[in-house]
Amino acid sequence: MTLDPATLAAILAMMAATVFTRLIGALLVSRFVLTPRVERALTAVPPAVLMAVVTPTAIATGPAETMACLVTALAALRLPLLPAAGGGVLTVAVLRAAGL
Repeated sequence: MTLDPATLAAILAMMAATVFTRLIGALLVSRFVLTPRVERALTAVPPAVLMAVVTPTAIATGPAETMACLVTALAALRLPLLPAAGGGVLTVAVLRAAGL
């Protein structure tokens, strides 16, 4: 397998942008006293972003993907994002293996 220099540059740029935004966000939030209302709002952002990413898949694909998106959405209400996404991946894999 070979890695195209343009692909490597794009991956590194995306990594740098992700790290930069996370650091800047942490720096900005640490400078303010957050009210409970703002903390609840910030806690709701990751599941909302996850739903924005998986909803088009739920609408545009088959029943296995739609059910996996539902599992992901429900899991994201109680679990951190990685286990919620993992539950969705596992669900779609099982349903596809079952023939859906």
